[in-house]
Formats: sequence, C-alpha cells, structure tokens
Amino acid sequence: MLTNSSTAWFSLRFRNAELDGNDEAKEWLQSVEDVMYLAFSRSNFHEQVHELYHDLICFGTAVMFIESDPKYQLQFSTRHISECYLSEDEKGRVDTVYRTFKMPNRAVLQRFGEKVLSTKRLTEIKDKPYDTTTLLHAVFPNNERDITKVTNINKPFASIYVDHDEKVTLSEGGFDELPYCCPRYLKSSFEIGYGRSPAMTALADTKMLNKMSEVSIRYAQKLVDPPLIVPDDGFMLPIRTVPGGLNFKRSGTRDNIEPLNINSGNPLGMQMEQQRREMIRQAFYVDQLILGASPNMTATEVIQRNEEKMKLLGPVMGRQQAELLQPLIERTYNILSRTNAFPNAPEILQGNDIEIDYVSPLAKAQRQGDVQSALQLLEIMAPLAQVDPGIMDHIDIDGMSKHIIKTLGVPATAIRSDEEVSAVRNERQAAQAAQQEKQDALDAAEAAGNAAPALQALS
Repeated sequence: MLTNSSTAWFSLRFRNAELDGNDEAKEWLQSVEDVMYLAFSRSNFHEQVHELYHDLICFGTAVMFIESDPKYQLQFSTRHISECYLSEDEKGRVDTVYRTFKMPNRAVLQRFGEKVLSTKRLTEIKDKPYDTTTLLHAVFPNNERDITKVTNINKPFASIYVDHDEKVTLSEGGFDELPYCCPRYLKSSFEIGYGRSPAMTALADTKMLNKMSEVSIRYAQKLVDPPLIVPDDGFMLPIRTVPGGLNFKRSGTRDNIEPLNINSGNPLGMQMEQQRREMIRQAFYVDQLILGASPNMTATEVIQRNEEKMKLLGPVMGRQQAELLQPLIERTYNILSRTNAFPNAPEILQGNDIEIDYVSPLAKAQRQGDVQSALQLLEIMAPLAQVDPGIMDHIDIDGMSKHIIKTLGVPATAIRSDEEVSAVRNERQAAQAAQQEKQDALDAAEAAGNAAPALQALS
C-alpha cells in the first residue's frame, strides 16, 4: 500500500507555491514524475521492495542498495540484515553501513580486475572459480574530503570494497548521497541503528499459540484414534486396529475391547487459541489495514471508522516516509538527473526546490480527515446560507478546492491552471452578459409591441 505498482504513490511539487499555477512548470514536473515511474517499472524495484517489506515486518530493520544501471537506469538490491552493520548520525538517521557478503570468485575478478587482487586470491580464482569470496563494503560520511576537487573519492559519502580474508582494499570511490535505504519499523529511544518489528511483539503469543495447537492436535488424534481398554484375558494378542483387522476372542468371554471415553469438545482450548490469534492480529495491525464496512453503515460512518483506524498507523507511516520513501525518491531522482533522463527545465524553475508528496492509498487514507473536515464545513454552512447568503463569504471556495485536490493527489495534468480558470470564468461571464443583453432586447421589443396599440388609441 506504500508503493503500489498499479497506482501512483508519490508526486512532486515546488516549494514555491506560486509555481503551482504555472503551466510550463506543471508540465515539466509531470514529465519528471513520468520518467521516474517508468524507471521504477523497468527496473527490479517492485520485486526488491516486496522483500524489503518482508524484512521490515520480520526483523524491524531493512536494507536496500540503490545504484545506477546502464541498461535499466536503476538497480535495486535488498540485503539481509544479517549482512549489515548500521550506525546513526547525531539526528538519529542511518549514515554508515558496513556490509559483508559473498561473491563468486569469477565475479570478483570481473568486477575488480587482476591488478588489485592478491596473488593468493588470483590463484584461488583460477583453481576454484565457482567458490565464493567474502567481501566488505563500507559506506560512511567522507568528512575528510576536499570539496575543491570534483573526483570520485571526494564525494559526500566514501565507498570502499575490501577483500575480507586477505585484508586488501579492492576499490575506493564515493557517492553523492547514501546509496542505502535503511528503514526501521519502530525504534525505542535507547536503540541505535536497528529497529524492532511487529513479529518481535507477537513472538511470545506466536510461540504460545504453537504450543496450544500441539495440544489441540493431540486431543484431535485421541478423538479419532482413541486409546483402547482391553481385558487382560480372553483375546489373542496383538490387538489389530487396522481397517479390516480380525481379533480373536475366546468363546464365552463377556468382556469386550472398548475405546477409552474422552469428552468431545474443547471450548476452553479453542477460546484461548482465539485470544492468542487476536493478539497476533493486533500486533500486525491487521484490522487497521483492512478497511472494511458494514452493510448498515453510512458512507460518513465508513469514512470516520477508517480514519480512526489510520490514525493508529500514523507513527509507522511517518517513519517509513522519512526513512524509506524520501531517501528512495531522492536517490532515484538524483541518479536519473545525473544521467540526463529528465527534459531540460525551464529557466523560470532555476533555483526552485522540489518537495515530495506521498499519494499512496495508505498515505491518502491518513489525510482523509482533511477532506472530510472541508466537506463537513460545507454541509454545516449550507442551511445557514439559506438564512443569510453572506455567511458564505467567510469561505474561500477556490482555496478549499485546491486543498482537496492536493490532498487527494490528483495528477497535475487533470487540473486547470489559475490562468485557465480565469479564462473559463471570463468566457462564461461574457456568454451570460450576451445572453442577458439578448433577453433585455427581447423584453424591450415586447414592451414596445404592447405599447403601440395604446399609442394609436391615444392619437
């Protein structure tokens, strides 16, 4: 619901609100969005972000590496948290990532070349090309860079690859921004680098439910295949309980083989299991994510109920926007900008910053309260306006409509600019004025026609 491949989940806007009504600026911004969405769809983004969400829910911390790709423009790679060591800056944002991973020997040679590899590693690659080598990739703020030099090693973030076993540096470079997105699901104030997940919260209930299920399974087995009460005399052993089995009984013996009486039904066990399931559902916010509606509920009640559910997801949504979506979109924008994937920006846009709006279904559901408040205001003011029409002068309908359009994430191409709105209104007023003049002329002609007989009578 954050990055749905079938719907828009982000939009761009200028920090300068005066540019919102500029057609040229609006068209350029829309073209930039189109290029970014196309790059996401052509790359492996949606497969990798699905893996990221899985890690986020299970481990509370996820790591995604974003790099440029000559063929698909972008390349995404979700890395397991067991590979990574994270550290934060003074603002609590991850800015340092050390990642240890394995790479096939022949791939190491292809990527780094012979010159930087040790003699031992080259021999191993030649003898065992399909074995793996452990590498270390370190990315951290380059506080000692020379900002006067525009080189690969003088960028804001340093990037170093090391042969872990041989302790040999394979490459040194840099990035203009942190290439890793490291979102945390939730984080306590004393935790550094890593977060916690709903799976951790639900772990105790999950283990308890598993134990309860084991007992229920044993109970069901006893009902289906109960223990037998067998007399100590009169039957030939062993007792055959297989289908169609024959058991021989001594003639004249009155005792029979009987199942042990086990009470059927386990309401207490089922009730306790259901309680654990509900606790697990609450830990994973299942009820909040399913925006259901009862047949007896009105549309207003449905909106209010869903709005209340979304408020509970506010802290989680805010962290994901700050630690996942914002660095993801900024990194993508910068990569595409450096590869000249965007059309040339008009001169009017020089020096104007771009901001991100999140318009995914979940993000829009979070802001639904703003739209509902505006509509409620109009609903309340309507009967008052019948008593005194001037009461509506307190409401800026144009401003309200712009706010609703922005909140709902309507594409810029579907909205008229201020100049177009003014032109449409002027045209409408001119047409109304012409119609009024025509009606006035008809009324005057009719009045003149009615007055002619009276004038003749007077004469």
